[in-house]
Amino acid sequence: MAMESSLLPVPSELVMIPAGYFARAGQLDAGLAIACGALGSLLGATANYWLGRTLGKALLLRYGRYLLIDRRKYEQAETLFLRNSYSATFFGRFLPVIRHLISLPAGVFRMHGLPFALLTLAGSALWCSVLVACGYYFGETAVQWVTHYTHELTLLVLALLVIGTIWFLRRKT
Repeated sequence: MAMESSLLPVPSELVMIPAGYFARAGQLDAGLAIACGALGSLLGATANYWLGRTLGKALLLRYGRYLLIDRRKYEQAETLFLRNSYSATFFGRFLPVIRHLISLPAGVFRMHGLPFALLTLAGSALWCSVLVACGYYFGETAVQWVTHYTHELTLLVLALLVIGTIWFLRRKT
């Protein structure tokens, strides 16, 4: 789960749904699995937060032009994020790809550490609870579904990101 909340694209579904399945079989404690998942998520998210906090602003201001980010756009993004930082941090934990990255802007834009940690922990715990419940209540069917469709879902998300990036770049020209 620490890798899932960092820059490494490890889907939380691959870990937490089977944890629910094993909890139902009596081989794992569901509450402990949720707590460990949430703490692991916080660990990975905190690494990204500090990466963004220590390197982010300087890198974005220096090399952002290659990503179509100038100082004005940086300041606009900072204002927008800080206005919505609590909800972005909490709800970002439920969105594929976003949950891997939401900690970076929190660090770059210097969101306060305690609210970041608490919102990350709460959002991650809720997300882990949902996944463990899926594994617990749907059992082997859920595990098979995740095993079968994770690859396709990952490809779909990547395709949507590429399409979104192309759309954004074409709109700018």
